[in-house]
Amino acid sequence: MSTNTPAGPKGLPITGNLLAFRKNPLRFLEQSFREYGELVHLRFGPSRHLYLLTNPDWIKEVLLTKQHHFRKAKGLQTAKAVVGEGILTSEGDKHLRQRRLMQPSFRKDRISLYGDSMVRHAERLIERWRDGETRVVTDDMMKLTLDIITETMFGTQLDGGVEEIGRAIDVGMKYVSRKASSIIDLPAGFPTKSNREFQEASKLLDGVIYSIIERRRKHAGEGGEARRDLLSMLLAARDEDGSAMTDEQVRDEVMTIFIAGHETTANTLSWTWYLLTQNPEAERKFHDELDAVLGGRAPTVDDLEKLNYLQLLLWESMRVYPAVWAINREVADEVEIGGHRFRPGDTIMMSQYVMHRNPNYYDDPERFRPERFENDFLKTIPQFAYFPFGGGPRVCIGNNFALMEAALILATIGRRYKLRLADRHPPIELEPLVTLRPKPGLTMVATARQPK
Repeated sequence: MSTNTPAGPKGLPITGNLLAFRKNPLRFLEQSFREYGELVHLRFGPSRHLYLLTNPDWIKEVLLTKQHHFRKAKGLQTAKAVVGEGILTSEGDKHLRQRRLMQPSFRKDRISLYGDSMVRHAERLIERWRDGETRVVTDDMMKLTLDIITETMFGTQLDGGVEEIGRAIDVGMKYVSRKASSIIDLPAGFPTKSNREFQEASKLLDGVIYSIIERRRKHAGEGGEARRDLLSMLLAARDEDGSAMTDEQVRDEVMTIFIAGHETTANTLSWTWYLLTQNPEAERKFHDELDAVLGGRAPTVDDLEKLNYLQLLLWESMRVYPAVWAINREVADEVEIGGHRFRPGDTIMMSQYVMHRNPNYYDDPERFRPERFENDFLKTIPQFAYFPFGGGPRVCIGNNFALMEAALILATIGRRYKLRLADRHPPIELEPLVTLRPKPGLTMVATARQPK
C-alpha cells in the first residue's frame, strides 16, 4: 500500500469498498472523486489496495513516462481466460514484438482501403430495414462490426451462427468482469454455473477462430496476389529462430482483435444513436451535414474530412460514454506518482468515465455538446484529460480503424434513416462490464428519410 496513504471512503471491515463499487461502479467512482479529490484510496477485500487517479499529469506518468514501473492489473490478467496471451494482455518484450508485427495492418494508408467494405456491410444491413420498423439497434451494431472486423482483418466471412457468437462473447465479457472484482478467485475448473457457461462459450469461440485459421492455412497462396490482411501477416510471421507462430499463438491474436475490434466500436455506435435521440438539435446538424456533403449518395473515406460535425459528434459521444471506462495498472516496483509513493502490488485505477466528466477541464460536463470540441479544444486541455483509447505504448492499436469505421457507419445509416427509442422503452442504464454498454440494449424505430 502507499507509504503516505491518501483519504478514501471507509468501507466495510472485510470487503472494504468492493460491495459499494460492485453495486454501481461508475457512480461510486464519481462520488469518490468529488468527495476525496485527485487521489482516492480504495480497498477491495482485506489486502487489495487501489488508488483512483484523476489528475491528467499523474495519469501520464503511469501510462507513459513511468510506464516501466507498472504491469497489467488483475482485470486484464483475468482477460487471458478469453483472449489468451494476445496483444491486449501480453507484457514486456513479447508485447513489443506483437505490436510491431501487427502495426502495419493498422496504418492509416492501409485502413483507408477498408472503407468500401465498411460502407458495403452497413448498406447491406439497412437494405433489410423497413420504414417504421422496430430494430434492436445494439444487436445490429454488434453484428455489423463483427462482420466488418472478420472480413477486413481476417479476409473471410462468418459461416453463420452470429447470434450464438454474440452470446458467447457476452458470456465471456461478464465472466471477466465478475472475476476481475472478486475476492475469492475460484479456479476455472470449479463446477459453478458461471464456469460451466464460460467453458461452453470459450469452446464455441475457439471453434470459430480455429476454423478461420485452418481454412486460411489450407488455402494459403490461392487467389493470385498474396493477401495482406492481419491474419496473413500473422501466419507468415517468423521468430528470430525462423519458427512460425503456432495455431494457439495465432488464435490469441485473432481472438483479441475479433472481440475487442468490434465490441468497443459497436458500443460507441449504440451510445451515439442514443445520444442523438436525446438531443434533437445535434441530430438535426448531423443530418443536415450528411445531406450537404453526400447529397444522397453513400459516403467514402474521402468524405470524412468534410464531415466535420460528425467528427465532433463522435468525440463527444466517446467523452460522455467511453467504451473503455477504466484502465488499471499494478505497481511492479516502488514508484512515486504525484508526490505519493506506491509499493509493488498496489493497483492504480484511471477512469475515462470519471476523467471525461472532470469539471476542471469540461464546462457543464454532464451535458452532451459536440461543439465543445471545435477550435482544437483538445489542444487546450492536458493530454490525459481525454483518453478514450488509452495512451502511451499500449494505446489502442486500432484507434484510427475504429474512428473511421464508426464515422462511415454513422454516415451510411444516418443519410437514410432517423432512429427513435421505441414507445415505452425501459430507462437506459449504464452497464460497465469490460466495456460500457447500454442496458437493456436499444430498441429503436427506424424512420426512412430523404436528403434535403
